[in-house]
Amino acid sequence: MEDIRFCQRCGSPVEQRLQEGVMRPICASCGEVVFLNPKVVAAVVVEMDGKVVMVRRRIGVGAGRWSIPAGYVDRGEVVEEAATREIKEEAGLDVEITGLLGVYSRTADANVLVVYAGKVVGGCLTAGQEVTEVEAFDVEALPPLAFERDAELLRQWRDGRR
Repeated sequence: MEDIRFCQRCGSPVEQRLQEGVMRPICASCGEVVFLNPKVVAAVVVEMDGKVVMVRRRIGVGAGRWSIPAGYVDRGEVVEEAATREIKEEAGLDVEITGLLGVYSRTADANVLVVYAGKVVGGCLTAGQEVTEVEAFDVEALPPLAFERDAELLRQWRDGRR
């Protein structure tokens, strides 16, 4: 759990208290409960010539390793639009969403991952600012991955195409 020290409403210190069977940060002064909501990450699996488009991360978790193009959804942004924005920013491709592959969350993860399938409708395979390379890989011969969940997602995607 993140280290929340002060109330967002009144600025007083928060303390861990049991509420509805869960330890939560609660303001010692005004009683405000600080909910630690997850961030939503949008991703899109795109096939080119029978291979899947992946990017080598320049920054953040997994820098230097490969992942499916993905990123955070901005407040007020439609999740599908965030997915297509991310692949444009990271891989230079214009993509049309063709379906939802799944929504994934884990107990210890602060993110909810929404993964779509998509097809290329324009653009050019080009590495964006947050990545060092972009390339299409055979699902049976993936490079070193930044996130182990990507291997699971790509196997599901592959199996769904068969």
